[in-house]
Amino acid sequence: MRGGTGASGCADLLWEYGDNAALASRAKQFCALATEHGFSVWRAQGTMYRGLAQVTAGDVADGMELLRAGFADYRANASEAETSAYKVLLAKACAIAGQIEEALAMLDNAMPVLEQAGEARYAAEMRRHKGQLLLRHGYSEAVENMYREALSIARAQEAKLWELRAAVSFARLRRDHGPHAEARDLLAEVYGWFTEGLDAPDLQEAKTLLIELM
Repeated sequence: MRGGTGASGCADLLWEYGDNAALASRAKQFCALATEHGFSVWRAQGTMYRGLAQVTAGDVADGMELLRAGFADYRANASEAETSAYKVLLAKACAIAGQIEEALAMLDNAMPVLEQAGEARYAAEMRRHKGQLLLRHGYSEAVENMYREALSIARAQEAKLWELRAAVSFARLRRDHGPHAEARDLLAEVYGWFTEGLDAPDLQEAKTLLIELM
């Protein structure tokens, strides 16, 4: 996500690492601070993160309303590339809300804009998310291709968290659809790179899946 400074940058990190409770708290503080000082763009960012936190926590209707309101406010004051970065966040919320077609449309719209603008930070995650969305329609070769692309990009960027998530998605797909030895070995290699923070949700998920694949 663009943000990048101060409380917004912190919200980016909390979202990336899946700390939803902390994200909700920090986004609320960020909104209050932005409102107090009249920073409309920052307030819009904070509103989007508050909405995402609510959707993730299960308050889908109110969360989506808040997120869409924040997105509309942000869009009125941002460039196309900056707006497209937050479409990734909106796509995630739409997926949680079961709005799969809208989520796919958001990603398909955002991906080329961000890549043309040189915003490659979320390239791997966008492909992984698209693969997950396509899987909601049933297994297909396109799903596996999205996961493989995500893995390739994450490796090239040395983005280990994104590589781990892509490896988990790929391994889970192979567990349910076809031989899984390749996926198990791949996941074991990526998981083995991490030596700290092993109680983090992503690493716990990877460990559980590895046990299933043994």
